[in-house]
Amino acid sequence: MTPAGTPVAFADSRSGSGRSVPPHAVERLAERRGRHAVCIFVINEGERLHRQLAKMRSVRHDLDVVVADGGSTDGSTDPDRLAAAGVRAVLVKKGPGRLSSQMRMGLSWCLDEGYDGIVVMDGNDKDDPEALPRFSSALERGIDHVQGSRYLPGGRGINTPLSRHLAVTLLHAPLVSLAAGRRYTDTTNGFRGYSRRLLADPRVAPFRDVFTGYELHYYLAIRAARLGFDMDVWPNGRFRTATVVGTRPGGGVAAAWATLQHLGSEGYEAIAARLMAMVDRYRAGIAAIDGLHVH
Repeated sequence: MTPAGTPVAFADSRSGSGRSVPPHAVERLAERRGRHAVCIFVINEGERLHRQLAKMRSVRHDLDVVVADGGSTDGSTDPDRLAAAGVRAVLVKKGPGRLSSQMRMGLSWCLDEGYDGIVVMDGNDKDDPEALPRFSSALERGIDHVQGSRYLPGGRGINTPLSRHLAVTLLHAPLVSLAAGRRYTDTTNGFRGYSRRLLADPRVAPFRDVFTGYELHYYLAIRAARLGFDMDVWPNGRFRTATVVGTRPGGGVAAAWATLQHLGSEGYEAIAARLMAMVDRYRAGIAAIDGLHVH
């Protein structure tokens, strides 16, 4: 293991375990001390990241903090400043790709470091760090996929745009739930936990360069459910959106892509046929009621 404080650059796109990960640089700022890590995904988050790190210090307990940077240029991921905030390592992606590429980079590094479970969250100070001990406890109990939700009793969305609320509850969550064979309520929430068992399973195979956009979260939720991994969902406290417009206009497209990749064309056509048959039954039922008709 490279000593803390030593930067290491990877010139190729394969990790030591043969996983496909984007080229990146690593700087270890402290030694490993826990069984689980929390991996924070950032790109130019500025003071939002450091407000979040300050909140995390009193509640993260045995979680080592790893920052997976998509290529920030605002100085927020300066190693000295991150070390002072209690961060164990900072990884900087050097290749192309968006969130899923950062995820492959961060998750693969955490597995190589020997962590048994990894909590993931964005570094934009939206999620409530007080939920971290609950994530860690679930991983300790052997849960493989942990999902936070603002739509369960006890969860709370602040400034969630109406368009996003409707898209999540009426389109995104139902589609992912249909593909997964399990009900999800908040499929765009990136506050999650993954076990080593899930990530290392060859049937899951998340470390492929097909995952470059925003789809890996959704794929893991679908695949974990389909393969019968141990799963848990609970309210994750506050989830704050800083503006009315929001920040993830591509989320629905990414989820649709992940769902279609899982279902294939035949699976999609079969589900579409079931939905159309259901519509026909509704129309027939409404037509049978005196005084009602469908335009």
